[in-house]
Amino acid sequence: MVYLLYNLLLLLSALFLLPYYLLRGLRYGKSRRGIRERLGYYSPEQLKLFCARKTIWVHAVSVGEARAAAPLIKQIRTKYPDFQILMSNVTETGHAIASADQKIDLCLFFPFDFSWAVRRALSLVHPELIIIVETEIWPNFTRQAYQLEIPLILVNGRISDRSFPRYRLIRFLLRPILDRFTSFCMQSQTDAERITVMGAPSERVENTGNLKFDHDLMDVTTEQVQQKKHQFRLPENVAILVAGSTHEKEEKQLLEAYQQISTQIDRKLLLILIPRHPERKREVQSLLKEAGFTYRLRSSLQEKDDLLSPGDVLLVDTLGEVLDLYSVADLVFVGGSLVPIGGHNLLEAALLEKPVLFGPYVHNFKEISAKLIRAGAGVQIENQHELVRQSIVMLNDPARCRAMGQAGSSLIAENAGTTERTMRHISKALK
Repeated sequence: MVYLLYNLLLLLSALFLLPYYLLRGLRYGKSRRGIRERLGYYSPEQLKLFCARKTIWVHAVSVGEARAAAPLIKQIRTKYPDFQILMSNVTETGHAIASADQKIDLCLFFPFDFSWAVRRALSLVHPELIIIVETEIWPNFTRQAYQLEIPLILVNGRISDRSFPRYRLIRFLLRPILDRFTSFCMQSQTDAERITVMGAPSERVENTGNLKFDHDLMDVTTEQVQQKKHQFRLPENVAILVAGSTHEKEEKQLLEAYQQISTQIDRKLLLILIPRHPERKREVQSLLKEAGFTYRLRSSLQEKDDLLSPGDVLLVDTLGEVLDLYSVADLVFVGGSLVPIGGHNLLEAALLEKPVLFGPYVHNFKEISAKLIRAGAGVQIENQHELVRQSIVMLNDPARCRAMGQAGSSLIAENAGTTERTMRHISKALK
């Protein structure tokens, strides 16, 4: 009865979902393929790949989950070289990031959770194992995987403060779904306790830690930084503030802050602005024009172009270059945190020994933000005024910025090991 009701609701939602994904797909030039794959239909070339080797299916809904899964995918590739790795995503940006990863053999859009669509997708792919990154609990997908006797593991699992009360209210509905998972590898003890309250069998739940701590630290030399600056047409002897993964209503605050910071630090300043969703570039361009900024698009840069000038803005409308851009930063601000989004990966700056600022809305990274603050590797600000004040203090104190970056690097090293603990569950499921 529960599944019947759920499927009826899905059918009604399809009236809105299909036009929505068609429009989004048109923006990326891949509408037909995206809709086809979301309905469980694949090309002859894809079908041949399904039959070529045994498959491990990794589902990462968007950019953050795809990047978080990278250390685990690397280890799977090393330990199970005879398997091929398929990654599915829901968003086009997540799909673009996954497609650029050479360790992934095939990228697909995740099927809509219609019974017939997921049954078709699973029957065609027929993976040996399904790995769900973070918290994607789809009733029909889970049910069909269980019926086909495909092990299902949740890795890097997280139950946010916001979603937990809702999940707890419907735990009588969640319990039979969660019972079909083979293992739950959770980010923290709090997450492990929460998913147990929701109905997951306690003997299958382990606090394995956060995969984001297992990314390889990046030792970037002075020469490599200079090469990157040349590539991005950035001048030497200029302080660079990089604002990554920014959102609507956040860029306006950052641009106003940039103007104020520029007049109160010892060096000239330049801003690199990286919207979380590159398709918003026209909206951000309008903001830049209204505020009177000179700017350039990352996609339009050429080696023969003049260098940007202090006070300019480099607007990044490409994917997959965040770490390269962080490598040239004197200070990093991580977006989705001045507005109630929940923040984005706060550890990427620490991978490159960069100091990091973030706003009050980091509920998606509650544990990580607390660890960064305790380690002296990051500073949390409450509003635009504090962003200006802290940026001035830090940019005028390069020694402190270096010490913060080193503290972040040490924090990552101290918390590594999640991949190894997660691999134990994967190895057990593949026996």
